[in-house]
Amino acid sequence: MSTTQLTSFAGVLLSLAFAYLPGVNSWYQALSGEVKRLLMLGLLTVTAAGAFGLSCAGFGQNVGLSLVCDQGGMFGLLQTLLTALAANQATYLLAVRK
Repeated sequence: MSTTQLTSFAGVLLSLAFAYLPGVNSWYQALSGEVKRLLMLGLLTVTAAGAFGLSCAGFGQNVGLSLVCDQGGMFGLLQTLLTALAANQATYLLAVRK
């Protein structure tokens, strides 16, 4: 699994979880729009940083992450994070009914 796939999948899952899981949904809906966006950004950043940490610790290859622990890998990770944010927001817009 590529890092882009992993973080995009995390973005989709987070969006669906906060939209449809009982308890989580009501807590999340009570938050302001700014807090919701910052929460999603934070959670996806943690996911991307975790993938980079696995790669730097030498476990990335063991779990199939194609991420290199260097400066180029960090820039690739930032691109991946932007992709995950787009997947997260697109899923929320398409899946959640107002």
